[in-house]
Amino acid sequence: NLEREIGNVCRKVARKVVKAGTKHKEEISAANIADFLGVAKYRDSEAHEKSEVGLVTGLAWTEVGGSILTTEVQVLDGKGKLTITGQLGDVMQESAQAALSYIRGKAHSLGLSREFYRNVDLHLHVPEGAIPKDGPSAGITMATALASALAKIPVRRDIAMTGEITLRGKVLAIGGLKEKLLAALRAGIFEVILPRANEKDIAELPDNIKNSMKLHFVDQMDEVLKLALEGPLPTALPAAIEVLTAVPPGELNANLPAPQ
Repeated sequence: NLEREIGNVCRKVARKVVKAGTKHKEEISAANIADFLGVAKYRDSEAHEKSEVGLVTGLAWTEVGGSILTTEVQVLDGKGKLTITGQLGDVMQESAQAALSYIRGKAHSLGLSREFYRNVDLHLHVPEGAIPKDGPSAGITMATALASALAKIPVRRDIAMTGEITLRGKVLAIGGLKEKLLAALRAGIFEVILPRANEKDIAELPDNIKNSMKLHFVDQMDEVLKLALEGPLPTALPAAIEVLTAVPPGELNANLPAPQ
């Protein structure tokens, strides 16, 4: 609709010139464009105001270009249930399951007991639930949100990411690289984590993207966490402590000998 909108502006300018006289000059700028086109029809999302635990900025491709895709995770008391909301398609739901399996496999390095999931429920949500979302590029975003929420370490607000994840933590290539990076720029984000397999696509990017953005290419999820989290992961629990933390307090006390 670009030509149609330009035509609307030209007709309104012509009408003003006719009314004011042929010597009248009309300048169109960012300050007065709303007078010609009306209220903005589209709204770009912006980066978060501050770094928070369990809140990650992902990047998505849509039919009208790229957009940022916020992912958030909340840890609740429970029995190991994973709730996924935000009208996510089958592919993204599978990515969430794969991300959780990766985190469970890496529990030791996150300072968690191997049985941590037995005592908590996890709620993963992608806001703007009225908009259907799907695609194979949100795996590392979801895994980072889960790791942040469980380890209680904030995620940097000034970094975005895109990439799929395998159960072993390998980061897979994505599509729509140019559109996603433009979305990050519009949101005021100048640092992005990308799959190593997409490094070859840099040659096709416009110079303004390459010159203004810092791009991190990664192979493994461990690299993503080091770049995205504001602090280091906690020290892994010793094996003996891990066994104790995996046992509910009531059962632990029941196995202790009675005091003499």
